[in-house]
Amino acid sequence: MYPTISDALFDLFGINIPLPLPSFGFFVALSFLLAAYLFTIELKRKETNGLLKPTIKPVVIGAPASMQDLILNGLFGFVIGFKLPILVLEYSDFVLNPPSYILSTKGIFIGGVIGAAIGVYLRKKEADKTKLPNPKTEMVTMHAYEHVSNMTLIAAVAGILGAKLFHNLENLDELMADPFGALTSFSGLSIYGGLIIGGGAVLFYAVRNGMKWIHVADACAPGLMAAYGMGRVGCQVAGDGDWGMPNDTPQPDWMNFLPDWTWAYDYPNNVLGIDLKEDFARMGLESLTGKAWPTPFYETIMASIIFAILWSLRKKINVPGIIFSIYLTLNGVERFLIEQIRINPDYNFAGMSFTQAELIAVILFSSGILGMVYFNKNKNKYLPQT
Repeated sequence: MYPTISDALFDLFGINIPLPLPSFGFFVALSFLLAAYLFTIELKRKETNGLLKPTIKPVVIGAPASMQDLILNGLFGFVIGFKLPILVLEYSDFVLNPPSYILSTKGIFIGGVIGAAIGVYLRKKEADKTKLPNPKTEMVTMHAYEHVSNMTLIAAVAGILGAKLFHNLENLDELMADPFGALTSFSGLSIYGGLIIGGGAVLFYAVRNGMKWIHVADACAPGLMAAYGMGRVGCQVAGDGDWGMPNDTPQPDWMNFLPDWTWAYDYPNNVLGIDLKEDFARMGLESLTGKAWPTPFYETIMASIIFAILWSLRKKINVPGIIFSIYLTLNGVERFLIEQIRINPDYNFAGMSFTQAELIAVILFSSGILGMVYFNKNKNKYLPQT
């Protein structure tokens, strides 16, 4: 396992460069970039097809920097000035645990003050370059794809918050034992929490900016699946705890052409520092080998297949909402199946036992089926009126 990119560089190429870059975070960043790229392609295509139209918004030209801009730039400069010097001076300690170091109160106050002053100065200087004696308002055309950077940022922030929220709801014992640690830790993220909260925030932004939500949902569906697969690569590489149940059975003959870890893996040197055999015993699970199902690897394969299906269908299906409904359906099937060999806390209700992910998977599957029926019957409602 490679908890950091430095571990991978050293093991694969013999290059020993201490970099404060967790491998899981690296692949999450790649997943956002991949989703944004595919999202942009689809938004451009839908605008070409007349499903999305540019919006016109007023923009003030030549105005001085607002107090809000100056305050935000000052705060940003303070954080940079406060944290950056200490990270440089104590770099060897920083690379051992970047998240904890960043979230700590360690820093240099005078550096923060200087950083804030520089931030305010640069923002004011930038605004002064275009300042006019009499600011004027111009109407600017905004295409849907020009909102992608904003929507990606919204998805990242809201997605991480949602992922932490759903994870803590699923693991209330951890939250009660250490509330601050549970809420600020960079580990422990529920992918469905990120999808629901992050996706909802993006669609809200889209509607607020004059875009029909269903076309935006269709446009982002393939990218979401591709990003999910990329994120699961990070889970597998880092060993972030998303492995499955114990798997002591020998690799079947039909898989002999693949490495052993594709059937069962003990995730050595994982980012959590967990010995799987000991952890299984702690949970009351029997394991002779200390190996588990490599569920992130399987999810990457399934996500890639679903992405290929969505990408191949996106130009063939002209009914708005169907691509997004297919995405919900296949997403639900994929996650429900993988949950059968994963370890997650169970909820008990009306004599039934199920995990949070299983419940959400069933809801997504059902919503997708209902969505296909509804959008087929009401397709004219979401198509451009000629």
